Amino acid sequence: MRDYYEILGIGRDCDAAALKSAFRKQAMEHHPDRNGGCGDAETRFKEINEAYSILSDAQKRAAYDRFGHAGVNGAGGGGQGAGFGDVHDIFNEVFGDAFGEMFGGGRQRQNGPARGADLRYDLEITLEQAFASAEVEITVPAAMACEACEGAGAKPGTSPTTCSGCGGAGRVRATQGFFSIERTCPRCGGSGQMVTDPCKPCNGHGQVRRERVLQVRIPAGVDDGARIRLAGEGDAGQRGGPRGDLYIFLSVTPHDLFERDGLDLLCTVPVPMCTAALGGEIEAPCLTGGEDCDGECRIPVSVPEGTQTGRTVRLKGRGMPSLRGRQRGDLLVEMFVETPTHLSARQKELMRELAETCGEQQHPQASGFMGKASKFWGGVTGKA
Repeated sequence: MRDYYEILGIGRDCDAAALKSAFRKQAMEHHPDRNGGCGDAETRFKEINEAYSILSDAQKRAAYDRFGHAGVNGAGGGGQGAGFGDVHDIFNEVFGDAFGEMFGGGRQRQNGPARGADLRYDLEITLEQAFASAEVEITVPAAMACEACEGAGAKPGTSPTTCSGCGGAGRVRATQGFFSIERTCPRCGGSGQMVTDPCKPCNGHGQVRRERVLQVRIPAGVDDGARIRLAGEGDAGQRGGPRGDLYIFLSVTPHDLFERDGLDLLCTVPVPMCTAALGGEIEAPCLTGGEDCDGECRIPVSVPEGTQTGRTVRLKGRGMPSLRGRQRGDLLVEMFVETPTHLSARQKELMRELAETCGEQQHPQASGFMGKASKFWGGVTGKA
């Protein structure tokens, strides 16, 4: 008689995880249904299940390790092979959901009312709502229990009868060769009951579709793609079963002023050329309030003398709140120096006078750029 460890292709010191993995591999390879009902495959398959039934049990494995096959006679060993019930139990334990319908294991539908379906609702919100939290009213079409029959599906005054196909179990079993296959009863759809005299308002379904108005609280700090789950707000279950859930997927509309980066907000603010040159102060929009922020959500920003386009000022704690916690992001104010347009004759004259008096000291970036450009041009033309 072959050694159980040899049958599964494992060492005697293997752990439970390695044992189960080896069994999965061998069972899948030698499954009779995958080998055209071959007699050798069926025999090999029984050996594999027998080996696993012994080695997966700590006490049986200890007895086998000490006394060999003699230590497990009568416990599935000794060449008797595993019976169908043993094979079914082993597959149900190891493969679970993967072979639920074929082997009758996994998440079998229990006899009784089925749970309602989950629903999805796409909700578009503003950045202000995502920042400060908000209550939003939505209208959701959902399946509701029929009031006339109270969700039973049968005409008022009558009751559903037990399904004759499954005897009320909701599932039927049929034997196919080596295995017994269990599946949902096709007559009652798994409910175990049949409606012989259907309710007219719902046509025997026990449900009607109506619109429901719900209030949804948007938590502060949510980001684009966030999901909110409202338990029990989905479709009603059949025959009085529990309701499903409603999942609300949020999308934040692009803002005219702010761009979000995690918890930080970026805002580009134009700065007059004179203010950028001489220094001064500008006002930037913000979403958060405070002592230095007026009722219109504006905050003063200092502009250093000689500010160039692209200079960014970070305002701590003026960004988005964290969804979980007290952390808050920053507001990044990027400055864009604006060149004046539509100048009068006098303004143009003053600009020319300014240009004549400004030298390299007033244009350090231009001076550095021209030096690099001259070097590049010299390399192209071959002239120093």
